[in-house]
Amino acid sequence: MQTSIESSASTSSFTFERQKQVATALRTVLPANSVLFHAEDTTPYECDALAAYRQRPMVVALPENEEQVVAILNICRNLKVPIVPRGAGTGLSGGAVPIVDGVVLSTAKLNRIVKLDAYARTAVVQPGVRNLAISDAAAAHGLYYAPDPSSQIACTIGGNVAENSGGVHCLKYGLTIHNVMRVRMVTIEGEIVELGSTGLDAPGLDLLAVFIGSEGMLGIVTEVTVKLIPKPQQARVIMASFDDIVTSGNAVADVIAAGIIPAGLEMMDKTSVGTVEPFVHAGYDLDAAAILLCESDGTAEEVEEEIARMSAVLSSSGATKIEVSQSEEERLRFWSGRKNAFPAAARLSPDYYCMDGTIPRKCLAQVLLGIAEMERKYGLRCANVFHAGDGNLHPLIMFDANQPDELHRAELFGAEILELCVAVGGTITGEHGVGIEKINSMCVQFSPLEREAFFKVKYAFDPAFLLNPDKAIPTLQRCAEYGKMHVKRGEMKFPDLPRF
Repeated sequence: MQTSIESSASTSSFTFERQKQVATALRTVLPANSVLFHAEDTTPYECDALAAYRQRPMVVALPENEEQVVAILNICRNLKVPIVPRGAGTGLSGGAVPIVDGVVLSTAKLNRIVKLDAYARTAVVQPGVRNLAISDAAAAHGLYYAPDPSSQIACTIGGNVAENSGGVHCLKYGLTIHNVMRVRMVTIEGEIVELGSTGLDAPGLDLLAVFIGSEGMLGIVTEVTVKLIPKPQQARVIMASFDDIVTSGNAVADVIAAGIIPAGLEMMDKTSVGTVEPFVHAGYDLDAAAILLCESDGTAEEVEEEIARMSAVLSSSGATKIEVSQSEEERLRFWSGRKNAFPAAARLSPDYYCMDGTIPRKCLAQVLLGIAEMERKYGLRCANVFHAGDGNLHPLIMFDANQPDELHRAELFGAEILELCVAVGGTITGEHGVGIEKINSMCVQFSPLEREAFFKVKYAFDPAFLLNPDKAIPTLQRCAEYGKMHVKRGEMKFPDLPRF
């Protein structure tokens, strides 16, 4: 436990006097062990899961209740100290990277499930509650919380709200925004505001939709009401193999075109399959150029019918092999590989850069070919893992940060993938947010007038620009320096790629 602010060493990134001032003020409203300022205590907060970008915070505050959140915001506003909200730190876009002279406000101690109503099928939770913990608590009632990011064992609902997280089942059940009914938050002015309601609608402007996905730039979440849905009687997964990645991409569009909305529809290419199979032994086809995982859930009769329909579509679309899970254990094993695709990448490379973009499903094959060309251009390998059903891409660019220029090439590679997403009519993010990672790519997608509108929304909530500043929205100067404001609607930057 820290006992003396005087014992903290000064740094070149902020003055000791400023650190002492802020920490002392925060200790008037928080217990001493909830205000961290020594390097050994604040270093764990220097980055989120985008570990290539780091900045040790000046102070970390760990409130235990809503009143303390209000007090922290009042102190930081009066002292003009920027605040970076932080959940579990599993984000992949640098949204929780600290500001050099700022405070990290961690919601880790706000971790209570306040109320679970099995009849209304809702749960009221604090932001530090883990995603999977909600489903665990609801399981006794035959209910669960549908959004399931790959990091669901660790990520928290507050972070999910900030990034509008999805997961492998978002195709059928929606993203965070479709499963949250109400958010209680604290503004930079210290005002407690409730957005949304437990009813079918709420009076006034739909600010809940504005707030979800705002990456901690508009307020601090203190409570969330989520929807719970009945656990399906049965779920089964098809694993379909393809000997050509273009064929697999087209098969995804064929499934949706047939009027089928699977509970999950995921794609993994040969590189990702070869990486993850020795790691989890999921039973994947190592000879396939790509595999699709297609899940059906519902009653036994519904599942049997949908599995048959999907199998027929996949066969006619060029699948070379089709396997269907015969037990719940086998279904979970099939999914285990997809859920562990990111950590398994460490078997091939010491570092990886996980991208996140969304494209029209019909363009999957085209974009996959484009990424393959970029691998040759930048001399880096890329494992492709997709929420294929809704066109959400997660290319894993592998590099070695110890090798000169590899991180820089990985950044250029990632930026070009996002430009291609925009060029085919998509967007630069699906569920990871913008943070600092994609802030330059915002210059590609949005016009100066659109970015100005974003800043006006930010100003309405946070006129002092103290909440997670310098994230998500690029300035005009930044875009001018980026120098790539050349992707225009109706024009194609990659004319050499085939259309499908």
